[in-house]
Amino acid sequence: MAPTKAPDSSRRSDRSRRAILDAALALVTEVGYRRTTIEGIAARAGVGKQTIYRWWPSKAAVLMDAFLDLAGRSAEGVAAESESAGEPGEGEPAPGIPDTGDLVADLKLVLRATVDELNDPVLEAPTRALTAEGIVDAKLGAAFVHKLLDPQLALYVTRLRAAQEAGDVRADVDPRIALELLIGPLMHRWLLRTLPLTHAYADEIVEYAVGGLAPRP
Repeated sequence: MAPTKAPDSSRRSDRSRRAILDAALALVTEVGYRRTTIEGIAARAGVGKQTIYRWWPSKAAVLMDAFLDLAGRSAEGVAAESESAGEPGEGEPAPGIPDTGDLVADLKLVLRATVDELNDPVLEAPTRALTAEGIVDAKLGAAFVHKLLDPQLALYVTRLRAAQEAGDVRADVDPRIALELLIGPLMHRWLLRTLPLTHAYADEIVEYAVGGLAPRP
């Protein structure tokens, strides 16, 4: 009699984690953050509550990991598309914000990609839910900033400092403040839905911001 193959517990755990993360995103999209519960996530994922609590201490922790996982998969998809198109070369990922020597072009490229992400139905609902809840839940908001926003903002700081070294941005400009001239208007229009969020709007933001950051005659 052939030996019976033991179940792969690690594969089962991976499937359960994926089901939980997907269920958390689905629920927060359908009913919002506050009405999403551990019980609801467990039921949607087909697991017991104890399984969730074995890996995460709270609903906020589950949703944060779910969102980070979603953002990571989205970034991998963009990287795969770039690699298939032969960018940036030899299959290596682009190191942060591109530095072609043209600050305006580089920033327009990144802000257009940000517009696409914010308008993506898959990303929009959970992003809005976590952003809104982070305003009233200081602990969740701090985790959102630390785990997701800060690493992204650091890429802008690096690119703007390179622009300073190249003489394209004034030496007295604080890159951390300057990047808010780029990100702030996008988030304001997206959060409040004051007007459509478009590539054209992103391009204008870059033109206005870089014009103010450029060295004075």
